Amino acid sequence: MRKGIGRTLSLFCIILLGPLLSASCSSVRLGQDWRNADRSSAGIVPDPSETNDAIVQVWAARVFNWRGLLAVHTWIATKPEGALHYDVHHVIGWRGRYGRSVVVSGPDLPDRKWFGQPPIMLHELRGERAAKAIPDIIQAVDDYPWDHDYRTWPGPNSNTFTAFVVRRTRGLDLELPSTAIGKDYLGEGKLLARPPGGRGWQFSLFGLFGGIAGIEEGLEINILGLVFGIDPIRPAIKLPGIGRIGSGASGV
Repeated sequence: MRKGIGRTLSLFCIILLGPLLSASCSSVRLGQDWRNADRSSAGIVPDPSETNDAIVQVWAARVFNWRGLLAVHTWIATKPEGALHYDVHHVIGWRGRYGRSVVVSGPDLPDRKWFGQPPIMLHELRGERAAKAIPDIIQAVDDYPWDHDYRTWPGPNSNTFTAFVVRRTRGLDLELPSTAIGKDYLGEGKLLARPPGGRGWQFSLFGLFGGIAGIEEGLEINILGLVFGIDPIRPAIKLPGIGRIGSGASGV
């Protein structure tokens, strides 16, 4: 039932915001077959054999097909010092249909296209800062409480996972895109948390209603999972499906 409500809400928002969404998400292709979608590297990150540094990266890309008009998928990549490959950590919802953990954590390309959608790097740590963060990330991945639970809306989903890991990782403070639907899901019975940006407060009621006041995020209001916001420090506004408009816009 919740899936049906989420799909109805998403379609309603697409119709309501149609002209703006079309202008801001021109890269989203509708009606594609996921089996033929491009999953190659975007060629953004260096070959791990060419850098000895520890690396942590947070990525986002528009979701496949029509959902990409509203939301992004996020993931985290790590490479310990001297490692010859990257590990990618994220949630893939379809795995839950077969009784498998939705958490995927292992060697992969960090800048792989998300079923044809170009990835955007949201944040990066290198060297000592990354080396200190990686143990926290690995522990948070292991501690993720919804490893067999996935709901596209309002969460827990892939963005819930990324926000959970970021909150538990010292030194990895960043603003997740307002289009990362599910980032505000804190779980049943939990109303208050530190925002992913680190400094500030977040209130959330099942990921459906709430708000953030933070140094990185500015002011955000969550209404039925859709985020409206304003950032007075780095002047920008945030709109559902469109994301950040103004200073610091990431393209997702």
